[in-house]
Amino acid sequence: MKNNLELPKDGLTGLKENFASDAASGFIVFLLALPLSLGIAKASDFPPIMGLLTAIIGGIVVSFFSGSRLTIKGPAAGLIVIVAGAVAEFGGGEEGWRLALGAMVVAGLVQILFGVFKLGKMMDFFPLSAVHGMLAAIGLIIIGKQIPVFLDVNPLLAKGKEPIELLASIPLFIANCDPKATLIGATSLLIMMGWPSIKHPLIKKIPAPLVVLAIAIPAELWLDFQTTQSNYTRIHIGNLLDNIKLNASFDGFNQTGVFIKFVVMFAVVGSLESLLTVKAMDMLDPFKRKSNANKDLIAIGIGNTLVAFLGGLPMISEVARSSANIANGAKTRWANFFHGFFILAFLLLAAHFIELIPNTALAAMLITVGIKLSHPREFMLTFEKGKEQLLIFLVTIIFTLAVDLLAGIGAGIVTEIVVNLFNGKPLKAIFSAPTEVSFTDDAYLIEISDAAVFSNFLGIKRKLEALPAGFQVTIDLSRTQLVDYSVMENLEQFKREYEQNGGSVTLIGLESHESLSGHKAAAMKRKKD
Repeated sequence: MKNNLELPKDGLTGLKENFASDAASGFIVFLLALPLSLGIAKASDFPPIMGLLTAIIGGIVVSFFSGSRLTIKGPAAGLIVIVAGAVAEFGGGEEGWRLALGAMVVAGLVQILFGVFKLGKMMDFFPLSAVHGMLAAIGLIIIGKQIPVFLDVNPLLAKGKEPIELLASIPLFIANCDPKATLIGATSLLIMMGWPSIKHPLIKKIPAPLVVLAIAIPAELWLDFQTTQSNYTRIHIGNLLDNIKLNASFDGFNQTGVFIKFVVMFAVVGSLESLLTVKAMDMLDPFKRKSNANKDLIAIGIGNTLVAFLGGLPMISEVARSSANIANGAKTRWANFFHGFFILAFLLLAAHFIELIPNTALAAMLITVGIKLSHPREFMLTFEKGKEQLLIFLVTIIFTLAVDLLAGIGAGIVTEIVVNLFNGKPLKAIFSAPTEVSFTDDAYLIEISDAAVFSNFLGIKRKLEALPAGFQVTIDLSRTQLVDYSVMENLEQFKREYEQNGGSVTLIGLESHESLSGHKAAAMKRKKD
């Protein structure tokens, strides 16, 4: 059914028409983004002010190029692992930061090329359970990295430890914690975790990070952290204008393997997270507008290239801030612009307040992000989709924690291919599936043979996207040996989007298949004769 709401106008007309709603939402998102951007930068071993620089450019600059109307561009907790890893592998400290920036510049250019060559659809190549496993592993790594900060222990105790070592060292960190700073962190964590449970509609509208700051900053002043605590307890910002210069170094080209590795990781993982967010926000958009994923990749690439030259973190379309943007009534891309504008104004006029934020409070916010990404319910939801999906999910987590993100997502893809072969997928169908399109009596018939799985779905998707809107479409899967979970989810999404534009979609031919779990989008395997 088509959406009957009148679409908000774009450009300057849209600014005038929706000024009040977009400015109000942008202000609320600014309150959410300010402490998170600082915490993400610090956790990434970047100067904290650079997290704010990324949010400013993501709002004020990238808004004008964006292919999505309601997403908020800024630094993401999901990239902390890659950014901090890049700084460390390039030697650490200021030199590691500058060399990591060089890889980010090239990755930004690669993202622009992704958009130019219309690779926004590449997200459909990655099996969904492997993507969720990657995000869960990122959540565990964030928790491990932030616990020493949360407990305010000497950074030397955590220096050089890998994710599994950090998690194993929690008893050591607890034994060496600072009680006063940890109390502020624990209070902040309770607020962050408990705030979503509040039912009062007016109180619920107040962003939890703002409540944390309203309590943590006075507590720090009362406990006199400025004179009684170590330097690592507090955040240090500096002057924005003094920090804005060409900070990127390309000497990392000399470490060819490391340089290429992080260019790939920044470009692929950052693009994947952005595309997933854009896809999710389109489903939340009350006006049901469809974003241009390729245009959005170009916009993100432009933003990342610029911000990397200046010293900032890589940006993505960030899911938590984008969700808050929609929930608070944003109508157009101007809400993202206002969020960046308010951060810039605050940084120029009230930077001294930022340095009153205790690091333990920022750590509590990031631990909350990590808990959401790796919550036990993610494991249960994956198990409900099928035992084979849980296997892919767990393999991705284990390899990510033990090696790195690229190894994790690669292991997840290989596991999915092996599982699909075990479930009857023909070898010839790994990367292609015969897909026939016919048109009779004002209706389209799509017949898919062999197998419909994540690794060959791009070819199927091209045929589906070529269909004109408003027709009756039947997708016949009777000649397939296997339809995996990722394809079932993608076909359901295609059905929703096509029907929003006045058409109809019917899936047939699965009567001879058996479901691998009770989930509505479970993989379907042909029954044995």
